[in-house]
Amino acid sequence: MSVVPKLVHTFSETPSSEAVAPNDLDAYWLPFTANRQFKRAPRLLQAAEGMYYRTTDGRRLLDGSAGLWAVNAGHCRRQIVEAVQRQVAELDYATAFQMSHPKTFLLASRLRELLPGDMDHVFFTNSGSESVDTALKIALAYHQARGDTERTILVGRQRGYHGVNFGGLSVGGIAANQRQFPNLLTAVDHLPDTHLPDRNAFSRGQPEHGAERADALLEIIGRHGAERIAAVIVEPVAGSTGVLVPPIGYLERLRAHCDDHGILLIFDEVICGFGRLGAAFAADRFGIQPDLMTIAKGLTNATVPMGAVGVRKPIHDALMTGPESIIELFHGYTYSGHPLACAAALATLDLYRDEEIFEGAAAKAPLFEEAAHTLDSLEHVVDVRNLGFMVGVELQSREGAPGERAREVFMRCYEAGVLVRYTQDTIAVSPPLIISGAEIELLFATLRSAIEATD
Repeated sequence: MSVVPKLVHTFSETPSSEAVAPNDLDAYWLPFTANRQFKRAPRLLQAAEGMYYRTTDGRRLLDGSAGLWAVNAGHCRRQIVEAVQRQVAELDYATAFQMSHPKTFLLASRLRELLPGDMDHVFFTNSGSESVDTALKIALAYHQARGDTERTILVGRQRGYHGVNFGGLSVGGIAANQRQFPNLLTAVDHLPDTHLPDRNAFSRGQPEHGAERADALLEIIGRHGAERIAAVIVEPVAGSTGVLVPPIGYLERLRAHCDDHGILLIFDEVICGFGRLGAAFAADRFGIQPDLMTIAKGLTNATVPMGAVGVRKPIHDALMTGPESIIELFHGYTYSGHPLACAAALATLDLYRDEEIFEGAAAKAPLFEEAAHTLDSLEHVVDVRNLGFMVGVELQSREGAPGERAREVFMRCYEAGVLVRYTQDTIAVSPPLIISGAEIELLFATLRSAIEATD
């Protein structure tokens, strides 16, 4: 189905007089940003529509990163904006503690229809970070409820990213994110990452080699004992670390090991979910049923912050015991199931369905892959990895200056009117799923020129 997105406004409008001048930037401490460098030459986004941002100086930017892996249906979609406007005029806030509102139940039911297998229950959060900490808590509470009180160890993966709260940071495996925070959870171990550049460089889709890396879980079990391990959490495709695609058979082997030893498997689908891989979730793409699943980002098309945890029925039901008057899970957030977020999510799910956005992404994925691998032969490109609408272009690091080459490529793309992301020396490309064939060509042509111009 080919549908022209309905947008809210056009870029012909006059930029707002409230645009912030560079000397007004001191108060705000930006996250994951070199603040002093940024404030010397700020890049400020003022408006957006469809595939494009507009900067405060009136420049038009093709969004090659879906905001932050999040704006899957394109920017400022009228249906979502109007749903939020109606909701805020009707009900601005309702507590989720001992009360609720109708749209939380409607949204949970809609998600249950979309979630894989018997993942019949949903716990609402406000971000991917909160979803991860919630999933880890549910896993621990599940084992406690069943009397497996020794199952307290959580297993993550090296180079994994699971948000920035203490639980997610602990099971995550990006050293730079952890270095400043020494008091992380201690009952944690890590699988090795799946990055094997000597064997898998320039793979198209899932690489052939590395399924055996899932067997490292058996070594962890040998160290700690299966009876002490509560859960394993992985991103099906590791996004923020530079797009690491799972080798063929890796996730299947990990699922089998967890089943054999009574360990819960958590898929962190904050990035992979809602069409990024051409299916509703990575679990569907790979045909693997996780026990818990974290989602956020594309849930509301990033219009309003929201996250959630999908929970399989046996896990949920294990906590629904004892007197009905007791609280089953001592956990939650002030803004869980916020009315505006629910309205945005429901409208987003309607867009995904009505415009067949997931199916469209699957159909365009071969073109996206082909365009990405036109970069394979460029000087300084040491790997190109892809699956669905996720691409990582890894550049050779400069001696003594890791990340500098990718930062320069990022800046050259920005100056040329294309927004991408970089992490260390990997350029990550993940546009809104509504991108056209011509825009895919423009995106990678601009990236090619930026790489060629960077020594």
